[in-house]
Amino acid sequence: MCTLEKRGEIFFLTLTGDDDHRLNPSLMDSLRSALREVKEQSTRGSALITTARGKFFSNGFDLAWAQSAGSAAAVEDRLLHLVDLFKPEVADLISLPMPTIAAVTGHAAAAGMMLAMSHDYVLMRSDRGVLYMSELDIGMKFPDYFTALVRSKVGSAAARRDVMLRAKKVTASEALAMGIVDSAHDSAEAVVEAAVRLGEELVKRKWDGEVYGEIRKALYPELCGVLGLADKAVITSPRHVPTL
Repeated sequence: MCTLEKRGEIFFLTLTGDDDHRLNPSLMDSLRSALREVKEQSTRGSALITTARGKFFSNGFDLAWAQSAGSAAAVEDRLLHLVDLFKPEVADLISLPMPTIAAVTGHAAAAGMMLAMSHDYVLMRSDRGVLYMSELDIGMKFPDYFTALVRSKVGSAAARRDVMLRAKKVTASEALAMGIVDSAHDSAEAVVEAAVRLGEELVKRKWDGEVYGEIRKALYPELCGVLGLADKAVITSPRHVPTL
């Protein structure tokens, strides 16, 4: 499942279940509950780091759970159910009132890659692990919000093509060159340490979380439209900004 810990102003959300961390109804319910708690406990200057234990950051939707339904129609219904359940989780992250960092300590495939990319910053280990959108290889269409997320977060058309139309297994160095991740590190521990350093830098700015979340949503209008996230007017008292 997952655990949530707060150290200072940084929340640590860690996937702790089996090695694959496949997204099934139980895990997604646990993640959404943790994100609600993060939002409720947030203060000016909070940040979130999401990471995982084991070989995978997340191996995507729990296909075994879907296939255990039996008939083809029942399996399809379960797959659609997973797609529907994950959509509000992406919306939660895109609207969360604080900076968010994914410390990708293992493979991130399909919905697992989308989970990572729903964060503001993605840090990845370079000694092991790939990013991989497997839908083309297994014969599944992309949900509309997956496509909108990739278009919003990956600037290069060639990179988008390789990820979605070539099903390329992208290493950390390749992901860095494509602009999918922000930095690459030589071990899982180094990824988490770098995420903590970044988180500490961000919380020092003491930004208003509601303002931060609204600016983030404004950056991704197509994605927010697909997710059903509406803009909110936010007016706060201006803070003194030191002269440079």
